[in-house]
Amino acid sequence: MGDWSDFNYDMLVLIAKRFNLIDDYLNFASVCKSWRCAATKENFNTNLARVPWLMLAEEEGNSSRQLVSPYNGMIMKKKIPKASGKRCMETMGWLVTVGKDEGEISLLHPFSGVQIELPHQNTTENYHTHHQTGDLWTYFHKAVLSASPSHKSDYLLMVIEGDVKFLSYWRPGNLRWTRIINTSLHVPNRDVIYFDGKFYAVDGSGRVLVCDIESNQTQVVAQLARGYNYGNESYIVESLGTLFIVVREGLMLRYVTDDSERIPLTLTQDDIFYDLDGELTYGTTNIDVFEVDLVSGKLTQTKELGDRAFFIGHNASRSVQPSQFPGIKPNHIYFTDDYWESYLVFEEGGGLDMGVFNLADGTILPFPHYKGVSLSPVCPPTWVTPTLY
Repeated sequence: MGDWSDFNYDMLVLIAKRFNLIDDYLNFASVCKSWRCAATKENFNTNLARVPWLMLAEEEGNSSRQLVSPYNGMIMKKKIPKASGKRCMETMGWLVTVGKDEGEISLLHPFSGVQIELPHQNTTENYHTHHQTGDLWTYFHKAVLSASPSHKSDYLLMVIEGDVKFLSYWRPGNLRWTRIINTSLHVPNRDVIYFDGKFYAVDGSGRVLVCDIESNQTQVVAQLARGYNYGNESYIVESLGTLFIVVREGLMLRYVTDDSERIPLTLTQDDIFYDLDGELTYGTTNIDVFEVDLVSGKLTQTKELGDRAFFIGHNASRSVQPSQFPGIKPNHIYFTDDYWESYLVFEEGGGLDMGVFNLADGTILPFPHYKGVSLSPVCPPTWVTPTLY
């Protein structure tokens, strides 16, 4: 058998371009020097499908983050000093970081270290009317890119911002955020996604909205049954050319009713809930999924996603095909803690509400390959799609 290090370089490049898992790519690069030379960021095929990894909360006094693969349990450690002590929202492999004290905002690529400064939140419209005093890091609730800054210079970053959750966007070169006007009665937005050249959002009343960037307005294109979404969290997911609305129940404080609901968290003494009688808890209890028909404007509940798995939480909602990733369960929804009030209500912060929901039978399984607890008062675990640049 010949020496592996003598492989033809062009052949190594062809092999490198076929990897769609970053862990396989890193293993490929570690074989020997000649293989490492072929494993450049230019040869990593960024057009292939990716599966998100779970980025754990930052450990105190340590800028390294652990990322856990949900399909094989591999753990990757990565120093991300520019994200230290900041809240992180993920989109297309980039982190939108928000400083806890000053509220400064950046786009940060966690693997290459490239950072793009963004206008401060105080440049949003009527900021002083809609910001939460003392909680600058909670002003932005979700952030979604139209394209990766790694590949295009002409992109938009859409955010959900303010205490009543408006939609605003930023374009490279702009000095402030531009708000999208809701032409009908405003209801706080819950999630937003970029699909088929447009941004779509779902609000707290279950309406699906499409954003017109040219006019800075929204239009309702579909509606959940009235009252269905009250008190729940909603997500909008694109999968194989179809939009879905995911409604997640249980993300509100509630009284403990049995031992299984007890959580090892301590209410802050200055919190408004501190004087209430009874032990309080929170956490996902059920998830429903609705398929969106943009032609008819109808939403149809489904219990069967086929070859799909959704990843929801404090990130741009994602879908992957489990047939491409052995270890990922089809017709399941992988979720991370997304009850942002828990960062303020509990001394330990948030991070306990993680798991995998079986859409067929309604059961909730623990997160695979990670059985520990990862808590943070600023940035609990979130999904991150690893890319080299």
